[in-house]
Amino acid sequence: MTEEIPFLGLKGTYQELQDELDAAYKRVMLSGWYILGSEVEAFEKEFAAYCGVNHCIGVGNGLEALSLILHAYGIGKDDEVIVPANTYIASWLAVSHNGATPVPVEPDEYTYNINPSLLERAITPKTKAIMAVHLYGQTADMDPINALAAKYHLKVIEDAAQAHGALYKGRKAGSLGHAAGFSFYPGKNLGAFGDGGAVLTNDTHLAELVRKLRNYGSGTKYYNDIIGFNSRLDELQAAFLRVKLPRLDGWNERRRKIAALYQEGLRQTSLIQPIIPEWAVPVWHLYVVRSENRDLLQHRLYEAGIHTMIHYPIPSHLQKAYSPMQLTQGAFPLTETIQSEVLSLPIGPHLSPADHARIVKTVCEILT
Repeated sequence: MTEEIPFLGLKGTYQELQDELDAAYKRVMLSGWYILGSEVEAFEKEFAAYCGVNHCIGVGNGLEALSLILHAYGIGKDDEVIVPANTYIASWLAVSHNGATPVPVEPDEYTYNINPSLLERAITPKTKAIMAVHLYGQTADMDPINALAAKYHLKVIEDAAQAHGALYKGRKAGSLGHAAGFSFYPGKNLGAFGDGGAVLTNDTHLAELVRKLRNYGSGTKYYNDIIGFNSRLDELQAAFLRVKLPRLDGWNERRRKIAALYQEGLRQTSLIQPIIPEWAVPVWHLYVVRSENRDLLQHRLYEAGIHTMIHYPIPSHLQKAYSPMQLTQGAFPLTETIQSEVLSLPIGPHLSPADHARIVKTVCEILT
């Protein structure tokens, strides 16, 4: 029987770091302090330094990171936030949770990130922010986005949930706008062993406000200055993330090597492969190819014991949750085409050379 290749094997992380992760677990358990303690404080300082910003605030998850940023900026009812049409729905949900309206913009055909040349026509007097998503681990083209935002006095918020360590012109994701939201979902390049997220910013006022918002609106226990939420990075998850953070660059480099091998091994096939602008150094959270026969290809790979995923099968504007916006099929044709063709191949840092070679060989056999 052919051994199956999972889309992402998370056990390898624990096997590689078992002793250190076990020690981190014991350190937290023996401390007797499990909410907003020394581990969260230390991780916040370490991750802020890694990304090159002044402030990191650990929160419950990536969606809440984005929601809290918008809330702290006072963006809500009757406001609009420009978002990519081609993204995971969480980018839109953060806007909706604050009562604002997501205004979708089509992607660049080659990078799949929001197209800066289409942004200005989407701006109205109600626009308050642009949310730039660094999809699949490659940054959006931030210079023109920031220039346009400055022209219209808009906030720029990075959805960096897939871009831990990604570079744009030498600067890390998370340092490229006014504020950024990260996710530490287990499958991310820097993932916890449960949910987690963070807000990064150089804005001291915003950082202080988010710190209060995540903790019931309180800066001092039992003194509640504002109406807040309960969205706190877990002390245990912070300890695990501290073990993994020093390995992040090495793991990202493994992903780059796998991506380069895919690029070479699949270049003679009919697949549309990722294109990397000269200003980008992606971290390959996902390796996404496109095929007009995507569903058949995925089925044949599954039959061969190779697991793949589709990121994402239904565009946000066609989801039932957003039916009140009355955005019908054809409203964003490029996004719809992309999401009908994309297929993500395995690319985790613990993918073995033998498994990678088997994936390439099988894809080539299917497509010839």
